[in-house]
Amino acid sequence: MEIEQECNSRNIPLPIQREVRQRCGFGCVICGMPLYEYEHMAEWAKVKRHQADEITLLCDQHHREKTGGLLPKEIVSQANLNPYNLREGVSKPYNLHFSGKEAKVEIGGNSFTCFDKGYGTAMVPISVDGTPLIGIILADGHLLLNIVIFDEFNQPILHIKNNQLYYSTSTWDIQLVGTTLTVREAHRKILLEIEFQPPSNIVISRGRFLKNGVEILVRPTNILITNNSTLLSGCHANNCYGGLIVGYHENPIGGFMALGGVPRYLGNRKEALKFEKESLSLIEEHH
Repeated sequence: MEIEQECNSRNIPLPIQREVRQRCGFGCVICGMPLYEYEHMAEWAKVKRHQADEITLLCDQHHREKTGGLLPKEIVSQANLNPYNLREGVSKPYNLHFSGKEAKVEIGGNSFTCFDKGYGTAMVPISVDGTPLIGIILADGHLLLNIVIFDEFNQPILHIKNNQLYYSTSTWDIQLVGTTLTVREAHRKILLEIEFQPPSNIVISRGRFLKNGVEILVRPTNILITNNSTLLSGCHANNCYGGLIVGYHENPIGGFMALGGVPRYLGNRKEALKFEKESLSLIEEHH
């Protein structure tokens, strides 16, 4: 859908920003970098309008090169027609800057911390059927973050592998603004919201972790497994290899909560969400 707005403000309306991100593969059209700026290919000062097909995404380097005349407008226009990330089907890897001998992961008001014990340390806050959805490795002063987000068909749509961020361009919307990465399944439907706090903290305030029919919802104050209405809030695990361990693991993982026989998701979350609401009301009454 083509959206156009004539105005005297340089602020691009949010629906137009989203349309541009989707069309450009959520990254610089030239190099795929997920840190980008919106660039009017037709000079805004001349046209005084925000039209989606006249706006593209450029990383800071390529934006400065275009502004300085080192990057011809024709090359930008060509790249806009065939963006880097859409050609590859996945984003260019982006390195996250994590380091140190301790790590803290906060997930829905629950925290997981660990310290490097000198021979390399691993921590798995969430794992389903032997697949770590969130993992941390500490070794020799290095902190390596690993996260994988699947869709309902078990297809990975976002992957952080040893601090390198990749994402599928088939996702509805992805934004990396400042230190916050937001992935949306649809309008106003957040699949993941994660704040990177280098050098050693990660905060996941919202999320929907899916794997093999298991659904784990992360809200700012709790984690809810909708399959069996398990609600976790205010839990803390320190130097514990496993956190929330769901399903069968060929090599058993010790954790603060292991749920083996979890019924698989059948599509109706009504009772689980009702239970969550009632449980949170009880928690508030006792505080």
